[in-house]
Amino acid sequence: MNNPILLPHPQSITYTGHIFSLPETGLIALHGNDIPAMMFTAVWLQDALFEHAGADYELVGGTAVPPEQIIIQLSLTPGSVRHEQGYELTVVDGRVDIIANSIPGLFYAVQTLAQLLEQVGNELPTVRCRDWPDFPQRGVMLDISRNKVPTLETVLDLVDMLASWKINQLQLYTEHTFAYRRHPLVWQEASPFTAEEILTLDAYCHDRCLELVPNQNTFGHMHHWLKHPAYQHLAEKADGAQTPWGYYNPEPFSLSPAVPGSLDLVRDLLDELLPNFRSRQVNVGGDETYDVGQGLSKELVAEKGKGRVYLEHLLKIYREVKSRGRTMQFWGDIIMEHPELTRELPRDLIALEWGYEAGHPFAEHGRLFAESGVPFYVCPGTSSWNTLGGRTNNAIGNLQNAARHGRTHGAIGYLITDWGDNGHMQPLPVSYLGFTVGAALAWAEEANRGLDVPSALNLFAFRDDAGIMGQLAYELGNVYEITGIPSFNGTPYFYGLVYDLAQMVNADDPAETATRMQNLAKAVTAVDDLLTRLPQTDMQRDDADLIRQEFTWAANMIKHGCRRLIWAAGRALGQEDHALRQDLASETESLLAEFEQVWHGRNRPGGFPASLARLQKMAADYQV
Repeated sequence: MNNPILLPHPQSITYTGHIFSLPETGLIALHGNDIPAMMFTAVWLQDALFEHAGADYELVGGTAVPPEQIIIQLSLTPGSVRHEQGYELTVVDGRVDIIANSIPGLFYAVQTLAQLLEQVGNELPTVRCRDWPDFPQRGVMLDISRNKVPTLETVLDLVDMLASWKINQLQLYTEHTFAYRRHPLVWQEASPFTAEEILTLDAYCHDRCLELVPNQNTFGHMHHWLKHPAYQHLAEKADGAQTPWGYYNPEPFSLSPAVPGSLDLVRDLLDELLPNFRSRQVNVGGDETYDVGQGLSKELVAEKGKGRVYLEHLLKIYREVKSRGRTMQFWGDIIMEHPELTRELPRDLIALEWGYEAGHPFAEHGRLFAESGVPFYVCPGTSSWNTLGGRTNNAIGNLQNAARHGRTHGAIGYLITDWGDNGHMQPLPVSYLGFTVGAALAWAEEANRGLDVPSALNLFAFRDDAGIMGQLAYELGNVYEITGIPSFNGTPYFYGLVYDLAQMVNADDPAETATRMQNLAKAVTAVDDLLTRLPQTDMQRDDADLIRQEFTWAANMIKHGCRRLIWAAGRALGQEDHALRQDLASETESLLAEFEQVWHGRNRPGGFPASLARLQKMAADYQV
């Protein structure tokens, strides 16, 4: 195999045209000033050799052994390569050499070698590889606050996969799903992560060269706290507020910057949360504080302006974070609405520039942060939420856009976000496509522009020997384009399940509605075709049956959503298909039962009732 697929593809790799047949036995020699620190990486390589090449190699510290017995040498030599996380990998006839500045660099080199072994076995191509990352920080943020809290085992398995793709940061987006000992009222129904679980996860990540960064929203998105009477005095507007998305949210949302107790709560959360992480960073959120100025801070905003009030409160949180020896990360959307204030931001915090459509202005916003001297990450997303099966083309466009303009404007990080809006309906493997593409681009944007995404998914995510699952996931994620229905931050068939159907149908244009009905029917046919291929997959994973079950449910829900829109459109035109309504009604019982099985395959029970309630509301529509 002259050109194996690698994830991520290295910055520079040259195959020199020969084959090195690995002996069945030999030595892996560890060379450097801290050989014990190299052990985890060396054992990872040892296991890969045994699994993929049938080779049983021993580890030895130093090189004072017969040189002919050393088949692989791992050298940890500071200053040996230009980038702190870089490495050089050389395979010649008779020997494999890896050299790196740091333990992470050594670990990343072993991931490249392991991927080669996985595809070629003991017949290694001779190669020269020089590699380093474009972005020093390459992260994944997993939403654990929108009903779905994954089990610890689920997250540990995900860490192993992400680490093998050279991801080096993980965040668990938290609103109310950490078990704060002083605040059990807030999380008692949520099945939260405990401090002990975080300590376990932190150690597991550290071994695999990932930094587990604490993430706790401390300004907006605090409704899980503020809905309780014990906390409502801290709310900006306890009876809800008008949103920028055109509707009134009846629940309280943000902590009020006008109430001193808001900062007291933040101090309390930081003091209990942060000691469980070895990271010296913390993401304090601060996004979408739309209600500021509508309630308790109304007079303050009238006096100073909304942007100024936001910034002053953000800086109070910053000082609390800094006094605890941490670097603050915060979402940059609100400060981006007041770009004149960016120059007042401290230069030792990190702005997180997020946006989830393919055309998001990462170039414009990145330029602003760069010119202000504020360090920043670009934060695209997997485009899996509000979709059921993903939005493949949008995800790839969004991820590429962020990487290209992040590089241009000197972003120090690339954070792939995976949200769970509206009940976190999408199964976790739907997000593997976004994780795969994002990991590749975060490491080497230019080298991975032409990534064969389905093949990479087959090899490194689904491990499908039949070569089917990657293409299936890719195509399922593009069904939304067949419908021809414009949809922002989601798919029309998802929104048709969870929102008022009247918002989804345009009865004022019968011709357009008829065309949409035809396209929705085509989408159903496309999904049916994909479902016929799913049993032919041959995934070499312990959870292969669960993945098939998850994608079957997601595909059937997409079909149901499309047919539901067809029914609603016909009804809006005065041509309701009563047989279709009855068919949809009878179908919901099995879909809801399957949803429960899929949910509990990877997640804790706490948020399930709230998520299920959204689908029960959908089912109730058919009883009219």
